Amino acid sequence: MRELRVAESAGFCFGVQRSVEMAEKLLNEHGACASLGELIHNEDVVRSLEARGMRVIADPAEAKAGEQVLIRAHGVSPERIEALEAQGAVVTDATCPKVKAIHKIVSRASGEGRNVLIIGMKQHPEVEAICGWCGEHLVVENAAELAEIWDKHTNFWEKPLRLVVQTTQTRSNFTECCDFIKKRCTNVEISDTICLATFTRQEEAARLAADCDAMVVIGGKHSANSVHLAQICEEHCDNVQFIERTDELDMSRLRHADIVGLTAGASTPAWIIKEVRNKMSDEIKIEESAVEKEMTFDEMLEETLKPIYNGDKVSGTVVAITGTEISVDLGAKQTGVIPTEEFTEGGAKLEDVVKVGDTVEAVVVRVNDVEGVATLSKKRLDAAKVWADVEAAAEDGTVLEGVVTEENKGGVVVSVKGVRVFVPASQTDLPREAAMSELLKKTVRLKITEVNKARKRVVGSIRRVAQAERRERTEAIWNEIEIGKKYHGVVKSLTSYGAFVDIGGIDGMVHVSELSWGRIHQPSDVLSVGDEVDVYVINFDKEKRKISLGYKDPEANPWKMFTDKYGVGDVASVKIVKLMPFGAFAEVLPGVDGLIHISQIANRRIGKPEDVLTVGDVVDAKVTAIDDEKHKISLSIRALGEPAPVAPVEEEEDEPADDALVYEVSESGEASGVAPEVEE
Repeated sequence: MRELRVAESAGFCFGVQRSVEMAEKLLNEHGACASLGELIHNEDVVRSLEARGMRVIADPAEAKAGEQVLIRAHGVSPERIEALEAQGAVVTDATCPKVKAIHKIVSRASGEGRNVLIIGMKQHPEVEAICGWCGEHLVVENAAELAEIWDKHTNFWEKPLRLVVQTTQTRSNFTECCDFIKKRCTNVEISDTICLATFTRQEEAARLAADCDAMVVIGGKHSANSVHLAQICEEHCDNVQFIERTDELDMSRLRHADIVGLTAGASTPAWIIKEVRNKMSDEIKIEESAVEKEMTFDEMLEETLKPIYNGDKVSGTVVAITGTEISVDLGAKQTGVIPTEEFTEGGAKLEDVVKVGDTVEAVVVRVNDVEGVATLSKKRLDAAKVWADVEAAAEDGTVLEGVVTEENKGGVVVSVKGVRVFVPASQTDLPREAAMSELLKKTVRLKITEVNKARKRVVGSIRRVAQAERRERTEAIWNEIEIGKKYHGVVKSLTSYGAFVDIGGIDGMVHVSELSWGRIHQPSDVLSVGDEVDVYVINFDKEKRKISLGYKDPEANPWKMFTDKYGVGDVASVKIVKLMPFGAFAEVLPGVDGLIHISQIANRRIGKPEDVLTVGDVVDAKVTAIDDEKHKISLSIRALGEPAPVAPVEEEEDEPADDALVYEVSESGEASGVAPEVEE
């Protein structure tokens, strides 16, 4: 063996270290105490504590009145704590804060009527304790077991569900169980409660095992996190030894391995790790000087678990999220806790703003060494940062963004990342007659005009930003405008002759003739104030700042559609829309009418069009003439019929045809006709 690699994360985790320190403190102060169950999964540590005066009790009934009893890091059910107190014992709770967070999650879920699904080892003390904090629940160890019991507990899945996981479980097992549940349950809330230290230890062990020819894992055989650690190493390395102490190490299995890795579970003390490492170092002749350069595990632990104080600015990783608080690993002896309400201000959803694994910064508000918890405030830190940003914005004129949260007599209040900014009514950019309530809950852009930090007073102006933006948009439009260019605008006002449309800071006018291809009486027949419309430029005058806009689609021009479809000689199905003395007007296409002269209605003489036709009739007619310039069409029904036989007429020399009538039709469609005079 040429090289030994030791995992940086090996050894006591925060929860175990904390419980051992609390036990030592009780022994120092009282000389003796008891532990409800073995304090940690390591016989050497337990025997060492027993030698100093700590006895292990298996049941609360064994506790003596007045005796100091320590609750181990795994935690216990509330009933067992009550039973200890009933015995008269003085209880010190060393439950790991990360485990205690699970207790709160499941307790709250049960109160909300949810069933609880726990992913973990059934006989493990941590899981047994979690079960005591919830109502109806199930414990499963893996996805395979979950699939087996699915059909056996149909009533359980019908209720809303909360899923939690033992802090020392593997990420892969948790993911597999989540995938199974998500596919079958629509009302499930999942809490990723795997301890970040455990996850980090497992990730490092996997990487180390993949690079090494052999691995040594130190830990208790009944320690869940140590067992999982060994399993992970076995997935990546064929030569893995799982030992509890130095005398179990088989060096013969390491002699042919070039690189050997060493890691340890969360309940393994630093001195045992050091013993194993030294034995391996001696065997493989690693120079002592190189070993001594490495930090001892006690030193690494002390370096990692740095102290924190009130007022400190800290940074950490989110390890758990409940309905009321966010747990943050600070790399310190205390777990940071931030109230969830600090993330949900303004109606934001918690899952949208923070997730497990996110890094957050906050200020330490209060440190509780007894419970191992530090109360943090992200809001205070953010507010301090925002105040600095606000002061800088007032100096350099930077535009800020905020949400209007309230109105008052003189204007509105805008929340800019938690800082209240007052905007006077004259600076809101609203019309004089408009109500301030129109701005409520809207996101606005503003400039800071006054800052008084001592009085916590900030004044801003929405109008300044709006005016500047309008000027920019106006200049941009005039610089880029051209005939035919399209714009999306808003109808600002209507008149008898057209509509004014705002196309981004400039109003253009759509004449009534440009509103529709059909006949309309007034612009309001087509548009209303506030409508969003697509328009195009017909003409513009930069000097006079006037723009003429079109609204009707050129491609929808009825006359063009008619000429594309019909020509002289074609037959069209037309609808009679109006009857006149000189003929009938018929709709060929919507917006296009043609005239059927009275002489072209029938193949016989008729007195008036209504003798043959009625408004609404649909008839076939032949296109006989098209005036493309004047957009006029002549139609004939008569041209489609067979000519009527000519009736025999007796010859009368001087008898005129007194029934002949000659029509003249003007461009406006009016007709006049007179019969020729007959000489007597």
